[in-house]
Amino acid sequence: MIKNCSIEVGSQNLHIETGRIARQASGSVVITYGETIVLVTVVATNEVRAGIDFLPLTVEYQEMSYAGGHIPGNFFRRDMGRPSEKETLTSRLIDRPLRPLFPEDYHYETQIIATVLSTDKKNDADMLAIVGASTALEISDIPFMGPIAGVRVGRLNGNFITNPTLDEQADSDINMIVAGNRAGVVMVEGGGQFISESEMIEAIFYGHEALLPILDMQEELKRDIGKPKRIIPSGLVDEDLKQKVVEIAESSLNDVIITRDKMLRQEKRREAGDFVVDKLSDSFKGRESEISDAFHELEKNMIRRMILEDEKRIDGRSFNEVRQIECVVGLLPRVHGSALFTRGETQALVLTTLGTERDEQKIESIYGEYFRPFILHYNFPPYSVGEAKRLGGPGRREIGHGALARRALLPVIPDKEKFKYCVRVVSEILESNGSSSMATVCGGCLSLMDAGVPIKEPVAGVAMGLVSDGAKTAILTDIIGDEDHYGDMDFKVAGSRGGITALQMDIKIDGISKDIMQQALEQAREGRLFILEQMNKAISTPRGQISDFAPIVTSMKVKPDKVRVVIGQGGKTIREISNTSGARIDVEDDGTVSISAADRKCVDVAIDLIKGITQEAEVDKLYMGKVVKIMDFGAFVEIFPGTDGLVHISQLDKGRVNKVTDVLNEGDEVLVKVLEVAANGKIRLSRKAALGEKLT
Repeated sequence: MIKNCSIEVGSQNLHIETGRIARQASGSVVITYGETIVLVTVVATNEVRAGIDFLPLTVEYQEMSYAGGHIPGNFFRRDMGRPSEKETLTSRLIDRPLRPLFPEDYHYETQIIATVLSTDKKNDADMLAIVGASTALEISDIPFMGPIAGVRVGRLNGNFITNPTLDEQADSDINMIVAGNRAGVVMVEGGGQFISESEMIEAIFYGHEALLPILDMQEELKRDIGKPKRIIPSGLVDEDLKQKVVEIAESSLNDVIITRDKMLRQEKRREAGDFVVDKLSDSFKGRESEISDAFHELEKNMIRRMILEDEKRIDGRSFNEVRQIECVVGLLPRVHGSALFTRGETQALVLTTLGTERDEQKIESIYGEYFRPFILHYNFPPYSVGEAKRLGGPGRREIGHGALARRALLPVIPDKEKFKYCVRVVSEILESNGSSSMATVCGGCLSLMDAGVPIKEPVAGVAMGLVSDGAKTAILTDIIGDEDHYGDMDFKVAGSRGGITALQMDIKIDGISKDIMQQALEQAREGRLFILEQMNKAISTPRGQISDFAPIVTSMKVKPDKVRVVIGQGGKTIREISNTSGARIDVEDDGTVSISAADRKCVDVAIDLIKGITQEAEVDKLYMGKVVKIMDFGAFVEIFPGTDGLVHISQLDKGRVNKVTDVLNEGDEVLVKVLEVAANGKIRLSRKAALGEKLT
C-alpha cells in the first residue's frame, strides 16, 4: 500500500512516501524536500549473529552522480571506490542518534542505506537521510525505541532558520544539526562564529522545537502501516550468575576503578576478569561470555555509583578539573610548525605545513566542486592505545574527528586575501585516553601559531561527560576513556575566549534537558579558558614570520587587459618568467597574479619581470627600447615586452633625416622619450627629445 504524508518544515514541505519502491526491504521510504530526494532502506537478517555482544549496525549514505546530473570522471564512469568525506560524515551523522535506540539484546545484522536520487543543489540531503532512517525503522519489524528526527539550524541577521539552503549556510554565523526525540536532544553537531553559550543553547532548543512535528508524522505512518515488531530473545544474565560474579569480583574491581594509570588499570581489569571466568567456568559451563558480560556490568555500575554517590572520579579529580597539561612548540626543525600537546594520558603531535594555491584540496560532490585552502587530517595509530594492528587508510572515526577539529579551527584561519597560503594541519595521536579530537584542536592551534599563521585568536577544546541515574546527575570536565565508555554523554566543545566555534554531542539516555546542557556548556567554558591559559604559556601569539623552509607566497594585481601579456601566446611568456625566476606563477582573469617560490629572491625576480611587461608608458619618461620594425615614415620601438610605440622620421634626430635606416635599424637599442599616449593606446615616441639625456 502506498502511503504519503507531508508537513511544512522551515520554508518548504517535507514529504514522505512509502510502499512504492524497495518493497522487499524491512522498511523503506522516499523523502523529498524541495527537489532533493533521498531513498532510505533498512534491512535486518532473520538470524541472530552468534557470539557478539555489540549492535551489528552499518549505515551507508551515498550520493549518486546522476542525482546532480553528472557522469563520474573515472575510467569506468561508475559511482565506485571509497566514499567521499561528505558521505562518510553523513553516514556517521545518521548512525549516532540511532544506535542508542536499539534494544540492548538486539544482535541481528542490520543495514541502513540512504541513497540520494536527486538534488536541487539548494537543500542538503543529510537531514533527509536522518529523518528517513528513523521513519524506515519505525514502519519496519525491527525493534526501535524511536522515533527521532533531525533539522539543521542556521542564523541570519540574528534570526534562526530551519534547514537553511546551501547558500544560506554559507552566510550563517551558526550551522548546526540537532537530532532529538520527545524527551529531548539526543545529538548535536555543528559550530559557529564565536557563539556565546546562551546563544548556542537557544539555537539547540530552537532546533528541538522545530523537529517535533516531524516526530508526529513518523508516528502517524507507524500507526497506519507499521509492521508488528519482531520478538528478540532475551540475553539477560541470570541473577545467580550475577551474584556469584559480585561475590568474586567486587573487591578486586574496587582496586581497578581507582587505579589512575590507564595501562595498569587495563591490566588489573584483565586479570580480575580472567580470574572470575576461571572461577565460575566449572559451575556455568559454556557461559563464559555471560560471565564476562556480568563482570563488565558490575564494573560499570561500580564506576557510576562511585561518581554519583561518592563524588569521586577514576583518576581522583574533581568533577570540573582538567588533567595536567603540557605544551611544547617548535619541536621539529624542518617542518613549518609543530606542537606537542599533552593532557593527562592523551597526547597529540600536531604539524602544520604551508603550501601554495595549487596545493589546495579539490572537493567534488553532487553539489559542484570547490577548493579547500585549509586542510586538517587526524591519524590514530594503534600504538596510541597500546595495540598492534594493521595500518590502513583513515576510518570513519578518524575522518569524523578530523572534521570536528577542522570545524573548530576554521573560524580563526585568516582570510585568503590576507594570507595566501594553503594550510595543512596533521594530528598524530601518540597516546589516547579520551578526548583526542580536542587535543587535536589545542595542538593544532599551537602548531598554527608556531608556523606563523596569523590566526584571529587562540582556540581550545574540551570533552564533557555526564553520569545520571535520574535522581542524581554528575557533569564531568575533560573525561577519560572509561568515563566516556561507562557514562551517558560525550559532549565536545571548542572555542576561543570570545565564544564557541564547534561542538558535538552524543548521549546514551533518552534525551538531555536544557538545564543540564546549560550547566555542561558553562563548565566547558571554564575548562576551555583554563586550557587556553596553559597554552598561552607555550606561545601566546603567532610568530612574526613563517619558517625559513616554507615557500614564499605573494600576489600582485595587473590590469585585466594585461593578463594576455603576462601569459603570452600559448603560455610562452609565463613559462619564460617562471623558468627565469624559478617561481611558480598563476594568473586569474581578474588580473590577480599569484607568485610562489622556495625563496624571496625568486619571487622578487618574478615580480620585476611581470612589472616590466605590464607597466604602462608615461608621458615625458625615458625608456631604453629596441627597434622592432622599420617603416618609410619611422621606426617602431618596443619599450617593454608587448608594448611599442612609433618614432616618426621627424623625431629621429635634430637635423633632417632622409631615410630611417640612416639612423636606426632593426635590433638597435635606442633611448626614447614618450611624447603622447593616445586614448586608443597608441604611443608617440621621440629619439630627438631624448638626445643628451640619461636614463636614471
